[in-house]
Amino acid sequence: MYRFETENPEDYWEVEALYDLCFAPGREALSSYRLRDGVPPVEALCRVARDEDGILAGAIRHWPVMVGSSPALLLGPIAVHPTRQGEGLGHALMQDCLSRAEDLGWHRVLLVGDAPYYSRFGFSRLPSVVMPPPTNPDRVLGWGHWRGITGDVTAWSA
Repeated sequence: MYRFETENPEDYWEVEALYDLCFAPGREALSSYRLRDGVPPVEALCRVARDEDGILAGAIRHWPVMVGSSPALLLGPIAVHPTRQGEGLGHALMQDCLSRAEDLGWHRVLLVGDAPYYSRFGFSRLPSVVMPPPTNPDRVLGWGHWRGITGDVTAWSA
């Protein structure tokens, strides 16, 4: 059994260590990280999953971005500790955050990922949305209300 909580400042380094464990070295060199530079995440959509002993099992973060002139959320990273994978925790984190995003008035979520995996959550390819290079356009996926939304993904400016 896991409890989901909003990530707090004391969780930061523990979550970063989980991301380092789950992703390749140099993950912060990806173009999606440039969209996050100097922009605070959407705190209510940065969630951690802890087991009954309080041990971090998974985490997910969301960042505001612009697509053309429209706001959207950039999902990621999402990670589940390797010893906890296959238990449905990643699925539960996704469902939790997508529901929360909608409740908070975020109608569009995008990510860079594998369409066969993320399609089960309702994500599909966004051919008219352009992530900064060198992102593979086939991996730019969206969930929510994308009709008529086109353009480059740029950093959030409030």
